[in-house]
Amino acid sequence: MDAPTAAEDTTAATPRVRRGTGRRLHGAIAHKLGTAILAGEYLPGDILSGEVAFSEALDVSRSAYREAVQVLTAKGLVESRPKAGTRVLPRSRWNLLDPDVLAWAFAGEPDIAFVRGLFELRAIVEPAAAALAAERRERTDLKIMKDALAAMRRHTLATEAGRAADREFHDAVLTATRNDALIVLSASIGAAVSWTTQFKQRARALPRNPIPDHVLVYDAIAAGDATAASNAMRTLVDLALEDTKLAMRR
Repeated sequence: MDAPTAAEDTTAATPRVRRGTGRRLHGAIAHKLGTAILAGEYLPGDILSGEVAFSEALDVSRSAYREAVQVLTAKGLVESRPKAGTRVLPRSRWNLLDPDVLAWAFAGEPDIAFVRGLFELRAIVEPAAAALAAERRERTDLKIMKDALAAMRRHTLATEAGRAADREFHDAVLTATRNDALIVLSASIGAAVSWTTQFKQRARALPRNPIPDHVLVYDAIAAGDATAASNAMRTLVDLALEDTKLAMRR
């Protein structure tokens, strides 16, 4: 007899979630299911086991499980239909730039094609944003970038505080564009920066210090040199991709 698939064997695939209340509990369930979907344990087209079976396997209430599914639905990972159950949607429907989805992708071993796609997005958006920032930045933008650089040096990118400062730096560049459509991307770009940086040093320290690359971007923006800012940001993104590829090979 064939072994049960991940979608069929809820006991094996879904270890119990520690009990909690409210948002914390259904958030933990969404994290568990989202991580499993991003890791390929549930494939597009798979039907998740029913609400009763899953809630019993996870030892949680049915309402908490339903709320978790609503979270996954809002992010494009699944859809639920009466009598048809909850089905994993095609990857093209997933909101891969959602900060939670990025976190779920990097909870395991992310696919190199997915990581490359993130860096291709950054290579398209961030150099152009840096050029606009050089032309439109204000004194407050430069102060935020400078303070973020100081925090990155003080804490290093090996710490959450340092990675938070890294996100603030990239957020400040996008904010300085004064382009609302670009600013909307700041949460996604910041999450991508943070998770790839954390991923690169899971096994060992970063292969090189990327802070000087950020300083070059800052100097060009502060000088109002759009071409230099764009080139510096492109170099920063390209080197970050090479560091990430090295980490994945290890």
